[in-house]
Amino acid sequence: MHEAVLSAWESFYVIVGSSGGALIGLQFVVITLIADRKDLGSPGTLSAFGTPTVVHFAAALTISAIMSAPWPSLRGPALLMALCGFAGLIYVAVVMRRARRQTEYKPVIEDWIWYLIFPAVSYGALLIAGVMMARGRAAMLYEIAAVALALLLIGVHNAWDTVTHIAITGIGKSAPDRPQA
Repeated sequence: MHEAVLSAWESFYVIVGSSGGALIGLQFVVITLIADRKDLGSPGTLSAFGTPTVVHFAAALTISAIMSAPWPSLRGPALLMALCGFAGLIYVAVVMRRARRQTEYKPVIEDWIWYLIFPAVSYGALLIAGVMMARGRAAMLYEIAAVALALLLIGVHNAWDTVTHIAITGIGKSAPDRPQA
C-alpha cells in the first residue's frame, strides 16, 4: 500500500527536486559572477541572507529525494521528515542570530517574514507532518509536499530579493583597480 502511495507522488518530487537542484546551481553561478566585485558585503551578511536561500533549495531537494526513495514502509521517510523539520528549525534560529549580528544591512519586516517566519513555519510543519506520518497518518503526504514546494518558493523569492538588492543598491560595482573585460 505505501509503495503505491509514494509512487503517486513521484512526478511531483521529480519536479520539485530537480528545480531545487537547478536553482542551487544558479545561486552558485550568481555568486561566482559577482565574486570579483568590490563591496559585496560582509561574510555575516552573506551567511544571514545568501546562505539560507541555498539551504532552502537543498531542503526541497532533500525532501524530494527522501520521498522518492523506495521505502519498505512510511515510517522511515516519516522519521527523516521529522528530523529535517527539526534541523530546519535549528537552522532558522541560527539565521536569526546571524541577521541580528550583521551590521551592513538593516532588515525590514519583509526580510523577517521571508527569511525567518515563512521558513520557520515550513520547517515546523515538516516536523509535525513527519511525526504524524510516523504515527500512521499517511494523509500527511500533502503537508510534506506543501513544505517542499514552500521551501522552493521561499528560495526563489529570496534569490530574487538578493539579486534585485545588488542591482538597485549598486553593491558589487567593479573595483576601480581591476581592468574591465
